[in-house]
Amino acid sequence: MRAQHTTHPLPAFPVYSCAFVAPDQMVVGGGGGAAKTGIKNKLRLFNISQDRQLKMLCEHELEKGEDAPMSISAHPESRSFVCGINSSEECLKRGENENCRVFSINDSGNTLIKGATRGTLPSGALEDYQRVTVISPDGKLLAVAGERDLSLLSFPSLSPVVQSVQVPKGEIYDVTFSSTHLVLATSLNLLVYALPKPPSEDSDEKTPKKKKSKQKGKGKEKEVHSRTPSQTPELRLVDTIDVPSVPGAPAQSVVTFRAARFHPSDFSTLFTAVNTAAPRAKKSKMAKMQAYILKWRVDLNGEQKSARPISMEGSRKAGEGGLTCFDVSPNGKFLAFGSSDYSLGMLDSTTLSPLLSILKAHEFPITTVRFSPTSTMLVSGGVDNSIRIVTVPEKFAGQPWTMIILIILALLAILVAFLLQK
Repeated sequence: MRAQHTTHPLPAFPVYSCAFVAPDQMVVGGGGGAAKTGIKNKLRLFNISQDRQLKMLCEHELEKGEDAPMSISAHPESRSFVCGINSSEECLKRGENENCRVFSINDSGNTLIKGATRGTLPSGALEDYQRVTVISPDGKLLAVAGERDLSLLSFPSLSPVVQSVQVPKGEIYDVTFSSTHLVLATSLNLLVYALPKPPSEDSDEKTPKKKKSKQKGKGKEKEVHSRTPSQTPELRLVDTIDVPSVPGAPAQSVVTFRAARFHPSDFSTLFTAVNTAAPRAKKSKMAKMQAYILKWRVDLNGEQKSARPISMEGSRKAGEGGLTCFDVSPNGKFLAFGSSDYSLGMLDSTTLSPLLSILKAHEFPITTVRFSPTSTMLVSGGVDNSIRIVTVPEKFAGQPWTMIILIILALLAILVAFLLQK
C-alpha cells in the first residue's frame, strides 16, 4: 500500500524541531535563528487531523535576539515539553544563557506557558547550543546536551541529578534511555552510563538543604531543594563502544555515529544511525557520503551472559548522503530517518527492510522527524519552510512483514510435505 503524504508550507518559518504533545497535536520550533534575518523565532502548536490537515492553535514568539528552538522533547501525559533555546547574544556574553526551558499547554489548548528554565551550556560558549533534548520513558529524567557537555536533570524541575559530563573527544549527537542506563552517542563512540538509583523514602541519607528564593516579579517565596557539588553524584561509565566496521561501506570509509535509540518496549535492542564518508576521489570535490542503520543486541544487566554487553547484529544501508535525523515509532515497529539528500525513509525495525521512501520530501536537508504517539503518523520538517505529514499505511501497522514471511514459509513447507507424500 502506497503511503499517503501531504506537504504544508509555513511561510517565513524554517523548521528545526518538533514533538507530539498529544496523538493529534504537535509543537514545532523554528524561525530565523540567532542571525538578524528579520524572521522571528517562535514555537507553534498545531492540530493534525487524520486526513493530514494542519491547523495552528497558538504560537509563542520568543524575545528579540533569542535563538530558534533547536531541539524539543515532549511529555504528552503532562501536556508539557522541553526545548533548547539560546538566550540573546548580549546574555551569552554575560554568561547568562537560560538555554533549557520547560513549557506547558493550558487547559484550553490556546496558550503556551513558560515554566522552569536552566542554563546547562558552558559560560562564554557563544556558538554552542542545546542540540539534544530527551525525556526518559518514565518522565522523571531529562538529558540535554550541547557539543561536548551533557546534563542529566530531573523533570520538570530541571534540578541537577548528577554532575555534568564533558566528553573528551568527538561531538555529542544523541542520547537514549533504558530503564537502567543512558547511552550517549558521540561522533566517535557510544558511551554507556548507569543511571543513578532514586533515593529511597526511608533512606538514612540527609535530605538536601532547602533555600528560599523569590520568584521574579511576583514577590512570592518558594522553597527549592539545592545540592552542593559534593552532594551531587557522578554518572558511572560502564562501557564504551567505538564506531564499528560497517558491512557494505566503501573501504577506508570514516564512520561516525549520528543517532541512537533504544527500542521503546524492549531495552535489549538498540538502533543507531551512522554516516560513512569514503576517501575523496581525485576528481571529486567532496567525499561520498552514505547512511546506515545498525541494530544492536544489548545485555547491560548480564541476563543473557553475553561476551560483550552491546554487540551489533544487523545493518541496512539507508541511502546516499548523510543521515540528519532519526526516530523510532512508539510501538517499536518502525524506524524513520531524514537525509541530507532531502529524502525521507522508513524501515521495519525487526528486519530493517525498507517500507517506504519519499525521494524529495523537502527542498533542503531534513532537520527533524517524529512519529505520533499512536505510530500512525510521521512528520518531517525542514528549513524550506515546510512540514510533511505521512500516514503510516495500515498494512504495515497491522501486519508486520516478518509475520507475513513466516506465514508464507509455513505454507511452502506444508506444500512441499504434501508433494513428497505423493
